[in-house]
Amino acid sequence: MKRVFFLALLFLICVPIGYYLMNTKKEKQLPIINPIDVNEEMVDPELLRIGFGHHVGQFSFQNQDGQWISQKEMQGKIAVVEYFFTTCKSICPLMNRQMQRVNDAFKKSNDVRIFSFTVDPETDSVTQMKKYALEHAYTPGKWHFLTGDKAALYALARKSFFVLKPAEAQNLGDAGSDFIHTNNFVLIDPQLRIRGYYDGTSPKEVNQLISDIKRLQSE
Repeated sequence: MKRVFFLALLFLICVPIGYYLMNTKKEKQLPIINPIDVNEEMVDPELLRIGFGHHVGQFSFQNQDGQWISQKEMQGKIAVVEYFFTTCKSICPLMNRQMQRVNDAFKKSNDVRIFSFTVDPETDSVTQMKKYALEHAYTPGKWHFLTGDKAALYALARKSFFVLKPAEAQNLGDAGSDFIHTNNFVLIDPQLRIRGYYDGTSPKEVNQLISDIKRLQSE
């Protein structure tokens, strides 16, 4: 009788603990975001039906140190992506103060990279980007401020990160407008998959981003 009572008690204790551990493990898994999961206005029409298997495409741009940086710099790393321009006076200063927090939080982590793509390459030369990077206390080799061909920069935003509406990208517009003036930070995993979007002007959401990077590090 005592044995039956003990086994029943053990069952009552172990089942809730097991359930809790299983749910905790599930909570640590970040979503894998594909074109079908994003507002269709932000997705290039040719990608709308892709429900799985999306990865960041190929790119090659110069960073603030004149180095050519490609998607290979993302592979095997955890990456945070943003689009901005150095002469922006509205949300970009807020975003890059928050991005400095991400840089500082993972300054000693070799598996984290930051990619800040310009939307105004005519103004944002390598020299201009270097000046801006220094003003934001960037960590060399970790935080890349990227400039290059405008059409290629916008195509990457539209087809890889989904932070630019296709209709607006067709016209390419004026970098001083808000057409690509997104406040989103995009989290990319080592397999070049999108794992989250965060408001780069919000300290609370950037706290979550930092937390989610740590979760990816433990996956």
